[in-house]
Amino acid sequence: MKKIKPLAFYLPQYHPVPENDEWWGKGFTEWTNVSKAQPLFEGHEQPIFPADLGYYDLRVPEVREQQAQMAKDYGVHGFIFYHYWFGSGKQLLERVANDVLKSGKPDFPFCFCWANETWSGIWHGLSEKILAEQTYPDEQDLIAHFEYLLPFFKDERYIKVDNKPLFIIYDPNHLNEGDPHYISKFRALAIENGFDGLYVMASNKLSDDLDFQSMGYDSKISNAFHKAWVPHINKKEYISHSQYYKNRIKGLIGIKKKEQPKVRIQDAQQVVNDLKFEESNVPTYPCILPNWDNTPRSGYRGIILANNSPELFEKQVEKAAKYLEDKKDYPEQFLIVKSWNEWAEGNILEPDRKNGFGYLNALKKILNKHSRNE
Repeated sequence: MKKIKPLAFYLPQYHPVPENDEWWGKGFTEWTNVSKAQPLFEGHEQPIFPADLGYYDLRVPEVREQQAQMAKDYGVHGFIFYHYWFGSGKQLLERVANDVLKSGKPDFPFCFCWANETWSGIWHGLSEKILAEQTYPDEQDLIAHFEYLLPFFKDERYIKVDNKPLFIIYDPNHLNEGDPHYISKFRALAIENGFDGLYVMASNKLSDDLDFQSMGYDSKISNAFHKAWVPHINKKEYISHSQYYKNRIKGLIGIKKKEQPKVRIQDAQQVVNDLKFEESNVPTYPCILPNWDNTPRSGYRGIILANNSPELFEKQVEKAAKYLEDKKDYPEQFLIVKSWNEWAEGNILEPDRKNGFGYLNALKKILNKHSRNE
């Protein structure tokens, strides 16, 4: 049996860029939202605080080395860097990957997920504002995109499947509508440059029921977690007992009651219990989420997966590992973790002050158990 290879999504938005300075204020990074977060109801655990790595700046090589070493120590096989190419040569947040390529460090596997979606201000209270529009202008831009990626593909650290660079597409529908031949053209360019093709994987964004094979995909990331979660998401009004009686008194004496904001929330135990990985019409790799609370980024528009714990994450890893046991025909045993460091979504494997290395220890424990069983 092939070894399970966990790949963790990796967000590069931990250094200032001119565009974010313009949109959100000088010096903005993901930490800006994380550090200013406030609890939105009684018992809401915000803000969250990084532990061992602190409020890092990804321009610092030592930070990237520490992340890679930590990931390696706990069984993560590689990082999936988010990659932003908006068309007409427009990129954002490319510095981290460029520095990793140029320096040759850290010595740790990686690949790209092309986050092919338009950036808007919708999650930040600027719903009408388009910040960066995703386009697919022409074949010249497609070639320029491939030529930018080629040095990464050639790097020995870049993750490959049977001499095919692994390339993940975040939104297959958006790409298919914009240019249905993009993947086939990319694959042809890869062959022209000495590879046996591209190993193209669809992200977990879309349902597993779609025909990914006919869209040109070799595999996809399971949508099972989302499928288990969505039916349970509800809106609850979190009001303390004292506030409840104050509101009643105001109502009785004729003062208009102020409507309390609501947060969509779901109990993690129910989601994990319902989590069931199933195949699409291409090899489908399990995807697990350690935690989720994107209210630091989105406020009351956010969604919270409540009552997470390393123990629940351990159950997810176990379900994913057992699913992979029956997939001996898959070229690799990828286990996708979302995410390594999406702090403003409360979606992290990195240690925080509350749980420390709890989630990483849970991952390592189950990986070690299944490696002994091989």
